[in-house]
Amino acid sequence: MFSENKRPYFDELKKSYTDKFASLNDIFKHIHRGHRIFIGTACGEPQYLVQALSEYVDKNPKAFFDAEVFHVWTMGVAPYAHEKFKRNFRLNSFFVGNNSRDAVNKGLADYTPLFFSEIPSLISRGIVKFDIALIQTSLPDKHGYVSLGISVDIVKAAVDQATLVIAQSNSFMPRTHGDTFIHVSDIDYIVPYDEPLLEFKPSVSDDIAHKIGAYVARIVQDGDTIQVGYGAMPNAIIASLRGKKHLGVHTELISDGIVELIKAGVIDNSQKKLGKGKTVASFCMGTKETYDYIHDNPEIEFRPIDVTNNPLTIAQFNNMVAINSALQIDLTGQSSSEAIGKYFYSGIGGHADFMRGTALSPNGKTILTLRSTSNDGLNSRIVPLLEEGSGTSLTRGDVHYVITEYGIAYLHGKNIRERAMDLITIAHPKFRPWLIEEAKCLGLIYKDQAFIPGKRGEYPENLETWRTTPSGFTMLLRPVKISDEPMVKDFYYSLSDRSLYRRFISKRQDMPHERLQDFVVIDYTQELVILAVVNDAGSEEIVGIAQYGIDPNSHTAEVAVVVRDQYQAKGIGTEMLAYVTYLAKRQGLLGFTAEVLVENKPMMRLFENGGFDIEKRRSEGVYELKLVFKDM
Repeated sequence: MFSENKRPYFDELKKSYTDKFASLNDIFKHIHRGHRIFIGTACGEPQYLVQALSEYVDKNPKAFFDAEVFHVWTMGVAPYAHEKFKRNFRLNSFFVGNNSRDAVNKGLADYTPLFFSEIPSLISRGIVKFDIALIQTSLPDKHGYVSLGISVDIVKAAVDQATLVIAQSNSFMPRTHGDTFIHVSDIDYIVPYDEPLLEFKPSVSDDIAHKIGAYVARIVQDGDTIQVGYGAMPNAIIASLRGKKHLGVHTELISDGIVELIKAGVIDNSQKKLGKGKTVASFCMGTKETYDYIHDNPEIEFRPIDVTNNPLTIAQFNNMVAINSALQIDLTGQSSSEAIGKYFYSGIGGHADFMRGTALSPNGKTILTLRSTSNDGLNSRIVPLLEEGSGTSLTRGDVHYVITEYGIAYLHGKNIRERAMDLITIAHPKFRPWLIEEAKCLGLIYKDQAFIPGKRGEYPENLETWRTTPSGFTMLLRPVKISDEPMVKDFYYSLSDRSLYRRFISKRQDMPHERLQDFVVIDYTQELVILAVVNDAGSEEIVGIAQYGIDPNSHTAEVAVVVRDQYQAKGIGTEMLAYVTYLAKRQGLLGFTAEVLVENKPMMRLFENGGFDIEKRRSEGVYELKLVFKDM
């Protein structure tokens, strides 16, 4: 309730602005039939005013009819969406949340799909009109200014445009810095009422969310400026960034996770091009501890959502990373975050604003995260084509990285066939055979695309490892993926004629799809292809390939190693042979066999220095080698 000792300036305000203080009954009499009523956003919702308005209508059912209630997103009670008030109120939401989802899908409420960045402009131009604004503010200061606190977003525009502004002045609302202040002279009625702010406590992150967060952490680099959405998944993603340094934040939403990284010194905004030294957001959804932290904290600034979400502003940041979630993505790379088929689930929001702006920014990276399946595990979230009615939140050109708990797919600049194979690789294993067949039927991939289902074809991520050669060359050694076919083709066509001949002991120089499948469609229990990979200008490049295939009769494996010409003599072959030797020993194999041209002296030295007991037989210019492991 109203706490006088927390409101030192109210007595003066009441003397100067007597007409701004009235009973709720008298205030609500200004609302008439057909009026458009705006309500503050999410955790900044003026709960007392909303509940009081509903009680007023309950007692005075004929006070007004067909008032349209607008909000960005409600987290509190939404009594105006109740069927008993259907003659009095009609909800119109810019974002579909838990408290409005059923009403929208039953046709009892409306959803207006808009980019968040566009809403203030539509309000100021009178295309979206408000007659009444119900907002919540901090206490007034000695100059008569109140802060919009944790909800600036479109509230500032609503206050400027509404005919009647009713503000709940609440001592629990933090005084935040930035473009958050309005003077009491711009408020028509002030309602002093103290109550704790709504808190957002997402469900605890599970193992899947943490796996996805670990993949995101591979992409985010020290000094990047980030934007992250809301929910259990983003919380896990933010937690995974604790090992980073000098991160910046330019986002629509500040959450508990962001504040924890600020406290830990991970976020210091020291490298930002715009708003250096400041964490910039438009609204906050968190807990009381977060609200206490941002109170009167000059390192955190809140701006209207047409500032934070403007793609032209976002595009000015260097090394911007936008991290958002999707409900579904199809094999061509278009995604939906708004609906599941014809069922409206959320909204456009700021998702597209940040992904589009980041795609245009220098060194910008867009990351789309999603679980590989629905929560019950019955449906794949990677689908052949978006379901009818889903709506395309992001076009094929806006998505760079897609991450599930099964890995990272990089789509930017890739053709449809490559995208489809990349996405199938990170789909849930039980849905991959179905996706392969559907992709074939749609003509998205080769009609003869091979695939090994089940555990035998499941990518062994645990075999990924970083290695540095004695010469200082660092590379990632990892198993080949079915989606690596284009990269493997580029590797083989980059080899000189001599290197090709030495590797295959053949004059054949072509590497068609049919032949490439032997290298990338792997039964990991019977053979292994290890790639040595470096990151070249943001994309992977293969610098070496080592492989072996098991001979079950002798319990040995035939081994081969080849290194891209310009990377030879850097120790890459030595590291690759040592690694595949370790993996073969771990499988209990007794040794390797190999065929090496007599003229291929570098390869012979590689094997001779590999720590094997070597048996060598020469036949028609080729050494047939038996390489026995010494230390089983």
